Amino acid sequence: MATLKLPSSVPSPSQDSEQLHKAFAGWGTNEDLIIQILAHRNGDQRKKIRATYHETYGEDLLKDLDSELSSDFQHAVLLWTLEPAERDAYLVNEATKKLTASNWVIMEVACTRSSDHLISVRKAYHAKYKKSMEEDIAHHTSGDFRKLLVPLVTAIRYEGDEVNMTLAKSEAKIFHEKICDKAYTDDELIRILTTRSKSQLNATLNHYNNQFRNAINKDLKADPENEYLKLLRSTIKCLTVPEKYYEKVLRLAINKLGTDERALTRVVVTRAEVDLQRIAEEYKRRNSVPLDRAIAGDTSGDYEKMLLALLGHGDAC
Repeated sequence: MATLKLPSSVPSPSQDSEQLHKAFAGWGTNEDLIIQILAHRNGDQRKKIRATYHETYGEDLLKDLDSELSSDFQHAVLLWTLEPAERDAYLVNEATKKLTASNWVIMEVACTRSSDHLISVRKAYHAKYKKSMEEDIAHHTSGDFRKLLVPLVTAIRYEGDEVNMTLAKSEAKIFHEKICDKAYTDDELIRILTTRSKSQLNATLNHYNNQFRNAINKDLKADPENEYLKLLRSTIKCLTVPEKYYEKVLRLAINKLGTDERALTRVVVTRAEVDLQRIAEEYKRRNSVPLDRAIAGDTSGDYEKMLLALLGHGDAC
């Protein structure tokens, strides 16, 4: 994959573990070596490195990284080293906490992961936090937000490409009627959004566009300051054109007065092995600036090196 340029002969997990252990030894941590190894290993390789490190040294690699690193660089490395389901469980848990609460992060995880992966996330969440993910989300959200988010995270969607065009046409009409009535939390509207396959939803939204001569998200801007409507629009974008959703998250994170490092890290780390190249293309198209240049202009030091390595611009070890 373009995002992770692996050399022709990758060192073994035991060699990587030994090098990482050396990176922590002595007076100072060798951050460059940590980036050189971890940022250029895929998910399966990182999992083996963690297991080998524990077997060899009797220590948890994540705990050692946590104690040796700091700030945004630490956060990026730790998120990257976690397995995808563990990582998403952590992100959702953080999103339910008072100081880091975010309905958007919960929605993002629910809408851009497969149904099988979401099941793994719920299992990882239960194993780590000793309670169910949907229970936590229901407890820490309320009203319209809860009504949308809980079924989103528990949805089991058909993942294939088959589409029922008759259904798409009738459900486009349902969407239009509910939006005209300003019934934005209607059970039918939420049922369609939280149960239909992404292919089916795309067909429905194309019908909506053709039948009613307007994109659904434009019709959902009746009250631009309504937080629930903002989340609803993002849900639709996340389910149907995720690269456009993530481009906006990156644009807002980078163009803020003061970078939103949490959002920047989350997008780069969680999408590096999925669709980061498509997101980068969308970013360049929308902003006329390559994403790597935008990140380099807004970050520095080891944090910058780590993000650029994940983007595919770091030197392979």
